[in-house]
Amino acid sequence: MPPPDVVRHDPDDPYLVVAADKGTATFSDYANVISQEYGFWLDDAFASGGSVGYDHKKMAITARGAWESVKRHFREMGVDTQTQDFTVVGIGDMSGDVFGNGMLLSPHIRLVAAFDHRHIFLDPNPDTAVSLAERGRLFGLDRSSWADYDPSLISAGGGVFARSAKTIPLSPAVQAVLGVSSPALAPNELMRAILQAPVDLLYNGGIGTYVKATRETHLQVSDRSNDVIRVNGTDLRCKVVAEGGNLGLTQLGRIEFAQRGGRINTDAIDNSAGVDCSDHEVNIKILLGLVVTDGEMTEKQRNELLAEMTEEVGLLVLQDNYYQTQALSIVGRYGVELLDAEARLMRYLERAGRLNRVIEFLPSDEEIAERQAVKQGFTTPERAVLLAIARCGSTTRCSNRRCRKTRSSATWWWSTFRSRCASVSASRCNVTRCAAKSSPRI
Repeated sequence: MPPPDVVRHDPDDPYLVVAADKGTATFSDYANVISQEYGFWLDDAFASGGSVGYDHKKMAITARGAWESVKRHFREMGVDTQTQDFTVVGIGDMSGDVFGNGMLLSPHIRLVAAFDHRHIFLDPNPDTAVSLAERGRLFGLDRSSWADYDPSLISAGGGVFARSAKTIPLSPAVQAVLGVSSPALAPNELMRAILQAPVDLLYNGGIGTYVKATRETHLQVSDRSNDVIRVNGTDLRCKVVAEGGNLGLTQLGRIEFAQRGGRINTDAIDNSAGVDCSDHEVNIKILLGLVVTDGEMTEKQRNELLAEMTEEVGLLVLQDNYYQTQALSIVGRYGVELLDAEARLMRYLERAGRLNRVIEFLPSDEEIAERQAVKQGFTTPERAVLLAIARCGSTTRCSNRRCRKTRSSATWWWSTFRSRCASVSASRCNVTRCAAKSSPRI
């Protein structure tokens, strides 16, 4: 339903998922009311979330999805994040969805430093149980900040400091955990030191781009507010980077870190659970909308069923996160052997017009030859781009109307609703009708 008098260069899509972000979540209901007033076929599935939808913060779904990446990275290093202590530095604060929920996902997190736009938090030798409880208290406190952290629970030598301070004194304990020798640093210098700390995990749950590649300029990054803080991928001394927030690193910064042995995916992989959850919500509403339209279910019953399915939807989303990181992990183990195959896939996607190597920062043929000579394959961030574009191609083929109207495709489509939703609807909806109406997720 393209609007009149608008030049549109993109083709028709089955639907548009409008996922609310921080500060706009309350707009979902307004958007859905407008959708209903105009008689748009998606009805109240136009904008996910809202009063009749899934609350991502309450579900902690984005953070839980990112944590699947964290667990896999550490598992490959022989560490179980749910039973073994590990050190963390972070970007964000406990009032935020991704950072707040993320820092509650393991009882063994040793958060030694973090910063947001207001404060710098330092806890060089945290008690895991005590600090977890205090982070939980801050998460439940409306509009909390690091300044609300009980100072008596911070280990010796730590504290909470305003970013507006001229200098911040660093105790020997803080110097040791951050790997610096200065007794005091300016706030900007201290935040750079936090980003470069020799810890197990750098967890980004904030806003901004904090890591670039050595060959990139700050101007190219286009985030002037963080120019004085930003470091290069080669400067990172952590073992793992998790991107709960968007655009925390440039793609070239990720590649640079990965080429030095760092473990990292992309933000599109790590924080995909939020959008995935919205996609589940939209497809479920489309499916149940057919039942409501046929008079087999009231809107109130549909809303109750949506609420009852919250945990199951969350598990289906996390399963996607698990499998996509698994795919990257398995291929990564044979990276050198698969370099030629992945290069051929890249060229195929390029010829098909679905990929631009320059825009996606993928290696040229000359770079591929150089990697073959030194027995180096694609990095995980590069491989993640190939995975995403290949999946989009599969989605396009499966969205073909002829494909969707076949019985085998419809049966596969129906399996994505293997839940109470499917059991309620299976006897009431023709599967090929549903498949033709909705869009499959790949």
